[in-house]
Amino acid sequence: MELIAPRIALRAMLWMKVGEENLGGHGRMTLLLRIAECGSIARAAKAMKMSYKAAWDAVDAMNNLAGEPLVERFTGGKGGGGAKLTGRGERLVNNFRIVEREHQRFVEALGRQANGLADDYLLLGRMDMKSSARNQFHGTVSAIRSGVVNDEIELRIVGGQEIVAVITRDSTQRLGLAVGGEVFALVKSSSVIVASDIQGSRFSARNCLTGAISRLAPGAVNTEVVIDLPEGGSVAAIITKESAQNLDLAVGKTVSAIFKASSVILGVSA
Repeated sequence: MELIAPRIALRAMLWMKVGEENLGGHGRMTLLLRIAECGSIARAAKAMKMSYKAAWDAVDAMNNLAGEPLVERFTGGKGGGGAKLTGRGERLVNNFRIVEREHQRFVEALGRQANGLADDYLLLGRMDMKSSARNQFHGTVSAIRSGVVNDEIELRIVGGQEIVAVITRDSTQRLGLAVGGEVFALVKSSSVIVASDIQGSRFSARNCLTGAISRLAPGAVNTEVVIDLPEGGSVAAIITKESAQNLDLAVGKTVSAIFKASSVILGVSA
């Protein structure tokens, strides 16, 4: 049975500010509208299921921040007095409703891209992650083989290639790893072995990623080798300068990056 991911929806609230103070949002503008309709702060408060004091406190705050009255009280008359909006108060409510409608249209338009935005947000979060490990891979757990002490975790990375990690069973549970879950893998460049012409060869190391050298950065002792992987992604290795010369490494040459499953550190987003 195929699982359908729930649709992501965006919601936003609009507030007006005077300096660092909140003048009002949808709730306060609705209170002003109710005052206009009811002709009384008490009846408006009751209609909004808020206390009379809270309503008056909100009106006082808005009057003070606006610099002129938005609501004025009057006494006498058949009903014994009440409250009404001033001309400034009416204009404020009307203008807020216009801005709120435009704001809602903007949020709805943004919401139609919400799934892509959510993916990009997660991607930016991963890009912002700081680690001393040179190699950072994002993938999906494809298999978990549990042992008494350690678990073997397989994850599929960009391009369909797989990485195997061996971590403690306690770490598997603590990270909440499960097949289909997202995870990132960290591998120090010093843990990566570079090999060429490995057809027919077998290694005890579980991980072997093959690609073309895109960059060589030789130093006095060591050389950094960056290998581009098929369909995106790369892996970096730090090897001795002598090894780079013995392997006759050059940009464009096809090589393999080999590293142990025990050298892979797994993590999940907090």
